Amino acid sequence: MRRLRSFSIFSHTLDHGTNLTYFLGAIVPLVVLGVVVERYVLAPFQPGDASALRLDRNGAMGLFFSVAMLSLACFLVLRRLIQRTIEETRKLALFDSLTGLPNRQRYRERLEKAIDRANRSGELVATSFIDLDGFKRVNDTLGHRAGDQLLMQAAQRILSVVRSGDWVGRASPETSDEDASVSRFGGDEFTILLNGIGVDQDAGRVARRILEVLRKPFILDNHEAFITASIGISIFPTDGTDVDTLLRNADIAMYSAKKSSRNAFRFYSSAMNEEAEHKRDLECRLRRALANDEFSLHFQPIRETSTGLIRAAEVLIRWEDPEIGNVPPDEFIPIAEDTGLMVPIGSWVLRAACEQARVWREAGFQSIRLAVNVSGHQIRVAEFVEEVRTTLIQTGISPQDLELEITESTIMQEDEATDRAFQELHDLGVSIALDDFGTGYSSLSYLRRFPISRVKIDQSFVARIPDDPDDLAVTAAIIAMAHHLLLSVVGEGVESLAQAQSLTELGCDELQGYLFSKPLSASDFERHLTREKDAEEGT
Repeated sequence: MRRLRSFSIFSHTLDHGTNLTYFLGAIVPLVVLGVVVERYVLAPFQPGDASALRLDRNGAMGLFFSVAMLSLACFLVLRRLIQRTIEETRKLALFDSLTGLPNRQRYRERLEKAIDRANRSGELVATSFIDLDGFKRVNDTLGHRAGDQLLMQAAQRILSVVRSGDWVGRASPETSDEDASVSRFGGDEFTILLNGIGVDQDAGRVARRILEVLRKPFILDNHEAFITASIGISIFPTDGTDVDTLLRNADIAMYSAKKSSRNAFRFYSSAMNEEAEHKRDLECRLRRALANDEFSLHFQPIRETSTGLIRAAEVLIRWEDPEIGNVPPDEFIPIAEDTGLMVPIGSWVLRAACEQARVWREAGFQSIRLAVNVSGHQIRVAEFVEEVRTTLIQTGISPQDLELEITESTIMQEDEATDRAFQELHDLGVSIALDDFGTGYSSLSYLRRFPISRVKIDQSFVARIPDDPDDLAVTAAIIAMAHHLLLSVVGEGVESLAQAQSLTELGCDELQGYLFSKPLSASDFERHLTREKDAEEGT
């Protein structure tokens, strides 16, 4: 019976994962002991020497008992080490090493269990997808150490505001599995599982509290940083009945919140799904357009206020899809930015613009400055400056005839790659214009720090002059400041003679807008150049 009970204990042990190691850790020392006793204690004695044999056998039994105790100790130590290894392995596999929160895999497991439970109970389950707005800016400007600190602090704030009944994990592998339902899903994304909620708005109340605490300043290595969050929410069973659908729809809702205003939350709706499907379709079409050369360039004249002549043109991309027709730039450019297509599309625009400039030069037209919009993604590509240099050489275009337009968000990155690119472009002779000036985080430090040659006053200011005295005053201040820094000024979005006259009187150097011309195809723009050339030669 004892043997059967012992065998049962070993069988139970062998049924739990690391059992063979446990078994060997206990049995091997006993086997070694038996061999030692047999060979070195019992073998030297003759069969007839009973007293000596009995004495040494008693000693052998004591030795056997000692080694047995040693075997048991080895077994217990080995078991503890293996248990600790299993715990560490489990922690690495299921928990985020930075924040201590459950990771994506563990969250998916918890969500699947919550769905099963809700199917039986009829309760609602909410999946909230959180994305930190402005995290990349903090990471780029203050460094990865500060970015890590921000993620850890944000995780603790999220945990602190969600009620315990929401099945929130407390960032420890020792925590009960039933509690581990806030995760770091990846990068600057977090997810929350809200179990057993009564109505949809319960999830909305939690989202509001999270937005509130994340708006407060973060202290990162003695630096104060501010971020917001965009949150998307999907509800079981209304918005999906499986893990993948709920996560996908929460992600769609999060991007809707980010697109609308940021620092907001949105519940998923079927309309969002239709929009997401439309974006996916456009992405596929955009990739085909790049491969099939479906893009074209338009040029909007920029006139000099002192002469009224065309001195430059802004280069604008257009896309005519063979099936759905014209796709507006404000519809496909954001998709290109999000999917990484902006870099190859930007390269195409740069090359095509310089090629067109060569055509006009060879046709005998006076050189004009072509202003090409460049995204932050392009600027940070290591080969970008070399690409510009090579394109200029191959097309024979002077660097002075090329201008790269950037936005304020690009110069705000303040990373080494951007700084180096600006300086190398300046050394190459290519001018840089700051587009939409006044709409973002306008700062004199940026104008002094970077080799900017020109600022373009945003049309939101131009639209209300000369009637709005505040906008008129702001516009006058921008022009005076720019001139003081030896920068040229372009007024964008000019649509009336009154606007053109006011900007000219304020000292604006160049004007651009529908008053003079809408963006034109290359052939139509060439006709404008021809008329000006004939007029100059006629005089």
